[in-house]
Amino acid sequence: MSLSTPIQISENALFDKETDLLPEQAPVARKRHINWVLKAVLPIAAVLLNGLLLFVLVSLSLAEGERHTVIAIATAGAFLICVAVIMVLAVSFRRPMLELQDKIARVRLGDMDASVSFANRNDEVGDLGRDFNDMVAQLKSSREEIQRLHQTQMSRAEHFATLGELATGLAHEIRNPLAGIAGVIEIVGRDLPPNSPARSVIKDAKEEALQINRILTELLDTARPKAPQFRVSDVCATAEHAVMFARQQAITKRIMIELDVTGSIPPVDHDPNQINQVLLNLLLNAIQSMDKPGTIRVLLETDEDDVLITVADEGKGIPPEHLPNIFRPFFTTKGHGTGLGLSLARRTVESHGGHIDVTSEVGKGSRFQIRLPIAREKQAAVSG
Repeated sequence: MSLSTPIQISENALFDKETDLLPEQAPVARKRHINWVLKAVLPIAAVLLNGLLLFVLVSLSLAEGERHTVIAIATAGAFLICVAVIMVLAVSFRRPMLELQDKIARVRLGDMDASVSFANRNDEVGDLGRDFNDMVAQLKSSREEIQRLHQTQMSRAEHFATLGELATGLAHEIRNPLAGIAGVIEIVGRDLPPNSPARSVIKDAKEEALQINRILTELLDTARPKAPQFRVSDVCATAEHAVMFARQQAITKRIMIELDVTGSIPPVDHDPNQINQVLLNLLLNAIQSMDKPGTIRVLLETDEDDVLITVADEGKGIPPEHLPNIFRPFFTTKGHGTGLGLSLARRTVESHGGHIDVTSEVGKGSRFQIRLPIAREKQAAVSG
C-alpha cells in the first residue's frame, strides 16, 4: 500500500491488526466513544427536523396535494443534505484519522519511516499531518543519534575496560618489587651513621615509595572495588577515628580539627573502615587546601532518616568551573596525586545508600556533606 492511498480500514480491524503486530504488548485500551456519524448527523438532523416542522406549519395554508408535494421535496432535500454531510466528513476527516491511527501504531512498533499522506492538505487536518511527519522525522533523527552515541560509549567502555585490566596487572607487578625496595631503604637508613647527609635522601626516597604505594592502592581500589562489610555501629566512633589520624597530619601546619556532635546520633548500618577512609580522604584534602593556620570543622547531626557528616575547611576553595568535575576519576587540580580520592569517596558513600555534596567559595573554603541512612531496625525501635 502506498502512502498516498487512503487507508480504508474499520476501527475494529485496526485494533485486531495492532494486536497481531504486538504479541508481547497489551493492546491499547481505548475509551468507548459515541459513533462519529451520530455525533455529526444528530445536530444536523435536529436542525433539519425543526426546519421541516416549521415548514409544515407554514405550508398549512397550501392545498392538500401541493402541501404533500412540497413536504416530500423538503424531506428529500433534508435527507440528501445529511448524506452529503456524512460523505464529506468521511472523506475529509474519517480517512485521515484512521490513517493517523495506523501510522501511530507503526511508529510504536519502531517504524520511523511512517508518514501520513494528508500532510499536503491546506487546512487544519493538513497541519496535523505535517506536525506528525515532522515529529516522526525528529524521533528518527534522535534515535539515530542515540544509537550512534551508544556505539561510541560501548567502544569507549571496552577500551577503558582493557586499559583497566592492564593497569591492574601493572599495579600488582609494581607493588611487589616496590615492597622490596621500601624494605631495602629501611635497612639502609638504619645502618647509616646518625650524622650522615644521606639520611635526608633516604627519608625522601622512603616517602616517595609510600606515595607510589598509595597511588597504586587507589588505582586497584578503583579497578576492583571491595563490597562494603555492613554492620550497625556508632558512626561517631568512625568519625573520631578519622579525625585522630588527620590531626597527626595537621599538627605541622598548625591546623586545628574540631569534632562537633549535635544531639544523639543513632547507629548507622555502614562499613567503618570504608567510611573512615572517606572521611580521612576529605580531611587530608582539607589540610592540603589550607596554606595558613586555621580550623577544620567536622559536624555530625541528624536530618529525619539520615545522619549528616559535614567537613568544612578554611582553605583556598574550589573554582566554580571545577566543581562539576571534582568527583570524576583522574580529575585533579593538584600538582600531585591521581585524582581518584573523591571519586572513590563518592562511590563508597553511594554504595552505602547515601549521597555526598560539596559547596565551595574561592578564598573562603569548601564544605563537603555526607548523607548516610540511619539503620532502619534501630530507627523503628526508637520511634516505637
